[in-house]
Amino acid sequence: MRVHILALLLSLALVQDTLSQSQQKDTLVLIDTEDVKTTHSLYFQRLTDAGYKLTYKLSDDSTLSLKKYGVWLYQNLIVFAPGTDEFGGDLSPESIAEFVDNGGNLLVGGNAQAGDAIRDLAAEFGVEIDDPGSYVIDHSHYSTLDNGKHITLAVGPENLIDAKPIVGSKSIGPILYEGSNLLLDPENPLVLEILNGHSTCYSYDPEKPVTEQPHAVGKNVVLIAGLQARNNARVVFSGSLDLFSDVFLTSSPRKDKSEKSGNSELVKALSNWVFHEKGVLRLSNVTHHKAGETSAPSSYTITEEVVYSVSIEELQDGIWTPYSAKDIQLEFVRIDPFVRTTLKKVGDRYEARFIVPDVYGVYQFKIEYQRKGYTFLSSATQVSVRPLQHTQYERFIPSAYPYYASAFSMMFGVVIFSFVFLHFKEKDKNE
Repeated sequence: MRVHILALLLSLALVQDTLSQSQQKDTLVLIDTEDVKTTHSLYFQRLTDAGYKLTYKLSDDSTLSLKKYGVWLYQNLIVFAPGTDEFGGDLSPESIAEFVDNGGNLLVGGNAQAGDAIRDLAAEFGVEIDDPGSYVIDHSHYSTLDNGKHITLAVGPENLIDAKPIVGSKSIGPILYEGSNLLLDPENPLVLEILNGHSTCYSYDPEKPVTEQPHAVGKNVVLIAGLQARNNARVVFSGSLDLFSDVFLTSSPRKDKSEKSGNSELVKALSNWVFHEKGVLRLSNVTHHKAGETSAPSSYTITEEVVYSVSIEELQDGIWTPYSAKDIQLEFVRIDPFVRTTLKKVGDRYEARFIVPDVYGVYQFKIEYQRKGYTFLSSATQVSVRPLQHTQYERFIPSAYPYYASAFSMMFGVVIFSFVFLHFKEKDKNE
């Protein structure tokens, strides 16, 4: 009977875990025309094959809403509707920003003719799409798909950000791109330049002569931008919706068709990152205790040796595996850090040993780990440190030996003086 009950409980746990994973992949896809589902079918099919539940709606649908009765309906939002001037229903740039503030992930594809809705949405995250009609132009790095205006570019993978969790391997073919330049807020430290243009490119209207300085030139041209919020929600903006299209995923940038574009690999890596399939870390099982013991004390005493241990794992292919790094630091903080040390890998856990400072008070074991492409890790465990009890102090301190010697020498001197004073007798002058 117990075996059957245990099997039933395991089955229920498995079903619940499966349901929770599927719920994490509920995705709303906003499109401005039904044609987008056809022109970008390979990308959408890849998401469906990966287990994402896609809900397609027109961007001006009057029934649009991201939450109902205070409950968020989706975990991810894809906006492939660059021509939209105003979202329908309860949707707005502000409500989408609120969606991200509550942990939702956002992927946006724009173009050089992006409408006001997309521009306002980008502005919510410190990104500005260049002027309408402005394309990224490069007369040296254009593909065979170009129509003569040199706006269909073949961007080398060396221009990708140096962050494997975001872009995957950089050993891919040239990336096909046709779209607008993105201007980033320099005061926003969370915005990332994922893909930049070559040094020979610039942003301008190809139908007009260049009569003034372009908004961006060379490496300052940003083609794809990303953002990871402080709550670890992720956002990706692409200035080119065609980046995800079937044509760009399957075409070759070379005339001899000898090399396939890197769009397929890049798009897959971007999707895995923005939808929390890659670069996800978690911190758990924090323990601390005195050296030689196993359980945490009610308080520590100054100058004791402390052992701190923690588990850090990375999500890989849906499985949590031990994370390996040599740059994770632990701080022992009382307003300011008194101890800062690097955690060392011991088995599947990270560990640090140090001596408690000779200053009592309330401290925190603190970890703040922020690396490009990975979720932010933050942990703070509060402990108290007390001074020595009167029975714990040393009876004789080596540094006080001179004072001890002076005290005993004084006592010895008093004894000698007393002996001499008491036994000394002056001779009688009459004798």
